[in-house]
Amino acid sequence: MIGELSETRYWMYLLLLPSLLLITAVVLYPTIYGIQMSFREMRLNRPDLGTGFVGLKHYQRMLNDPIFWLSLRNTAVWVTFAIILEFLIGLIAALALHRNLPGSRIFAVMILLPFFLPNVVAGHMWSLMLDPRLGVINDLLLKAGLIDSYRAWFADPATAMAAAILVEAWKSFPFFTLLILAGLKGIPTDLYKAASIDGAGPVAQLRLITLPMIKTIIAAAVILRVIGLVNSPDLLLVLTSGGPGRSTMVLSLFAFQTAYRDFNFGYASALSVVMFILLMIFAWIYIRLSRINQE
Repeated sequence: MIGELSETRYWMYLLLLPSLLLITAVVLYPTIYGIQMSFREMRLNRPDLGTGFVGLKHYQRMLNDPIFWLSLRNTAVWVTFAIILEFLIGLIAALALHRNLPGSRIFAVMILLPFFLPNVVAGHMWSLMLDPRLGVINDLLLKAGLIDSYRAWFADPATAMAAAILVEAWKSFPFFTLLILAGLKGIPTDLYKAASIDGAGPVAQLRLITLPMIKTIIAAAVILRVIGLVNSPDLLLVLTSGGPGRSTMVLSLFAFQTAYRDFNFGYASALSVVMFILLMIFAWIYIRLSRINQE
């Protein structure tokens, strides 16, 4: 009996070995190498500096770098407001689709279209739509009397971040819609019938039944979207390139430009390590506050 258990355990580890090797090659090794590179000098345009160990030099520079602190603040604004908009729009869309009204299937396909578009395509499309000379958005707002002249939305520091957040919310709210809709399908309809008998209206049912029942799904969706927003600079790179005046410079875009424009891969790696640590801290705190483990 003991021999059979040992043989079963042996085969279990043997079957897991390919997955462990794949995870090591794809995840662990690049992560460890990136952390290691943050402690070394790695500037492709300055080969005379070598690739020696510099300790905490990059992290000390980060503390005195005003662009880093500006990027950190912009990242907080970018992530917070984008998540709020995406969640609210996604929740409304999911509730509408869950009612199975006539034409809901066509509506579901239309909702998914922005999510299918690559970020580069969506960015260029919205750049044209919000163009100060040829953009259709300016024309519609002008005819509606909401603005008195054509505006360069991405060239004005007062509106660039807000415009970029709206584009991001339009692009990614279907992510919340899909996950929330899946959670709504798993809520027993008897709960709503009992709530209706007790006199609970739609708002009360949403607050007392729907949101608590899909709390775990919402928490997972928020964490995944925060990770995506912090790590993906492509949409901002297309829309604003961090401008004007670094008003839309976020940490991921700052790290990207530091690596591929300034060729300072050591400092860029240090920025990436800081983003990694911040995301880990956020995920831990958010899960603790959501009390997922108690469920």
